[in-house]
This record gives sequence, structure tokens and C-alpha cells, in this order.
Amino acid sequence: MKIKESKWHLLFLTIIIIQIFPLIYMISMSFKTMDQIFAEPLKIIPSTAVLKNYIYIFENVTIFRYIWNTFFISATITMGKIVTSILAGYILTFKNFRGKKILIFLILGTLFVPFTVTMIPNYLMISQMGLLNTSFGVILPQLADGMGIFMIIQNMKGIPKSILEVAKLDKIKETKVLYHIILPMIKNSIISMGILFFINSWNEYFWPLLILSEKKNYTLSLALQMFISSEGGNDWGITMAISALTIIFPIIMYGFFQKKIMTSFIKSGVKG
Repeated sequence: MKIKESKWHLLFLTIIIIQIFPLIYMISMSFKTMDQIFAEPLKIIPSTAVLKNYIYIFENVTIFRYIWNTFFISATITMGKIVTSILAGYILTFKNFRGKKILIFLILGTLFVPFTVTMIPNYLMISQMGLLNTSFGVILPQLADGMGIFMIIQNMKGIPKSILEVAKLDKIKETKVLYHIILPMIKNSIISMGILFFINSWNEYFWPLLILSEKKNYTLSLALQMFISSEGGNDWGITMAISALTIIFPIIMYGFFQKKIMTSFIKSGVKG
């Protein structure tokens, strides 16, 4: 039995190493000079670690502007998705009306619609509204999320409806019931959902690429590609340093909230 467990542990360890090795390798290269990168291509710990790549970035690239652009877009999208998910989830959980099941089915159906199908209609809509090359052009089509609504519904299903009935008898406004009673009961799920929304928005590349054209409005993902294409050339040390700065914040957030995220998904999968 122990031998079988050891084999599984070895398999999982191998998978973990395969998953994290590119990240470790990227960070390692960011502390190497070009000579070291080609002389020691597979050496994880540099013989002489240098900070010149990061110094170059902070002196020659408007990295803080790109970080702010990315944060503003990601935070706004996250808040929008959370609000719409909570409101829609509340109505679809505690209210009864004709066509409710069909509406839920359509919302869940959006999870299976690929981005390429909605890309052109969304682009034309943003163009007609005059929001091309603006942060709000990136934000607007992403203010609602079918997965977020589904997760909220699954978590709200575990709340006894008797709470709402008592509140109704006491003539308490539904907004107060939602804010003071229901939301505190699903707080952890909302936090974990928000973290996932934020990380996905932070790492998004293709949609901002379609909407944003001026460099001053770029997100970190676009700035990285711009740097590789024109400014950075083949200087892999600088390129890896920018990549490290791009991913460090989402990784820290995910690592800090990993337990809440996993717990939320487990609860969402077993309720209802």
C-alpha cells in the first residue's frame, strides 16, 4: 500500500515540477546577463545575480503606468462582475417568475460560447460607442459573467428561505436583507470569486490588444509584447524581468487566497 502511495506522490511531484519550472526558469533568467543566459542556459541559480535588467526597466520603461492601467481595468471588471453576479444570483435563487429555468439555462449556456464568437459583435459595439482605445472599451463587455452568477446561485441555495420570509414579515427591505444577512453568509465565496476574476482580467491579452492602440493605454501584457517586438530585441534578461513583474502580483494573490478559492469551488459543486 505504501509503495502505491509513493508512486502517486512521485507522479504528483513530477507534475508540480513540470508546472512551476518555467516560472522558476523565467525568474532565474531575469537575474542573468546575456552572456550568462547563453553560457549557462539551464543553470537555475546564476553564478552572479545582477539587477541590471530590473534597473533598466524602471529607468527606461513606464512600467508603473502599465501597472496602473492593468490594475484599474482588472479591479473595475472584478467589481462589475461581482455586483452583477450577486444581483442576478439573488433574483434567480429567491424569486419565482415565468421563464426562470430558461433564463438560468441561457446564462449557463454562455459558458460554452467561445470568445471568437462574441469578439466581432463586441468590437463593433465598442466602436459605435466611441470607446476604442479607452480602458472602458476593454471593461464594458466584461461586466457580467455566467460562471460568477452560477457560483453565487449555488452558494445562495444553501441559505434557508425562511430567513427571507421572516424579514418580509418584519417589513425589512430586501436590500438590507441582501447586504446585512445574505452577503456575510457567502463572503468567502465572493472573495474567492473576485480573486479569480481579478487574475483572469490581469492576465488578459487578446481583447485589450483589439481595443487599445496607444502605448500609454497599454496593459502589462501588451507592454510586454511591445517591448519584445521593438525595444527589447533579443535581450532575454530584460524580457524575463518584465514577465516576472507581470505575474508576481497574481501569483501572490492566488497563493494567499488559494484555500478560500478551492473551498468555494467544492461547495459550489456539491450544493443544489
